[in-house]
Amino acid sequence: MTKGKIGVQMMMLKGKVEEIGVYETMRRIYDLGYRTVEVSQIPMTEENVAALKQASADFGIDIAALTAAVEPMVPGAGGETLTDDFDKIVQDCKTLDCRFLRIGMMPLASMETKESVMAFIEKAEAFAERLAEQGISLYYHTHHIEFQKHDGDYLLDIIKNNTTRLGFELDVHWIQRGGANPVDIIRQYAGRVSLLHLKDYRIGSLKMPDDMKDFFTSFANLIEFAEVGEGNLDFPPMIQAGLESGVEYFFVEQDDTYGRDPFDSLKISADHLRKLGYGDWF
Repeated sequence: MTKGKIGVQMMMLKGKVEEIGVYETMRRIYDLGYRTVEVSQIPMTEENVAALKQASADFGIDIAALTAAVEPMVPGAGGETLTDDFDKIVQDCKTLDCRFLRIGMMPLASMETKESVMAFIEKAEAFAERLAEQGISLYYHTHHIEFQKHDGDYLLDIIKNNTTRLGFELDVHWIQRGGANPVDIIRQYAGRVSLLHLKDYRIGSLKMPDDMKDFFTSFANLIEFAEVGEGNLDFPPMIQAGLESGVEYFFVEQDDTYGRDPFDSLKISADHLRKLGYGDWF
């Protein structure tokens, strides 16, 4: 069977990076058996880039993807963007031998109308063209909001149908939360998806509010992020669809661990994926 590579989305370890630093965080990732990471929400300072490079060499961890916004998520927000920091972002990719760059989400204002979506698409595709000249592929990461419809079409499909260079990083939890079938969406994006996020979809426990006026809010918001195997998703069909659609990297991610140490969450997910037969993908 053709194999993919299972790795870690480091967004869930940003607190650990603040606590113990990039190098020690990467050591802990290595100890858990992961050999690939995607970097997100980690400040790309000179010190952190150097630590990522050193840890990659020392532990044999492939830095498969970095993250950059096209523009700030909201006006005045910090962080590097392709609009303002293009050359620096390209240099970081080359320093870390990284050929994938992913957009975490489009700016909030870009989601308001179809016209604003189209304006974002034009900018993203232009950057994808420029990055391709540098040997870097630009990908767009999905959430549930890309399954809103404009004139009967998913926002996600509007992006796909109006680009050729831009790729897609699909997320099985967010596809499910958006009301679509992850296997179907992965297959529909065959040839445009090289990165896939793995996290489970769990219905949490209902905690009765003190005021019954708040009951429906509590009842309607029970969806949780979960470790792989701790929720309701069936992962083998999604992983197989990913393989057949061109996915190279399968990143374990969990937006919230609800008080559990994220390293423990990563171990739970890794143990379950090994139990499913993916041990040699690590």
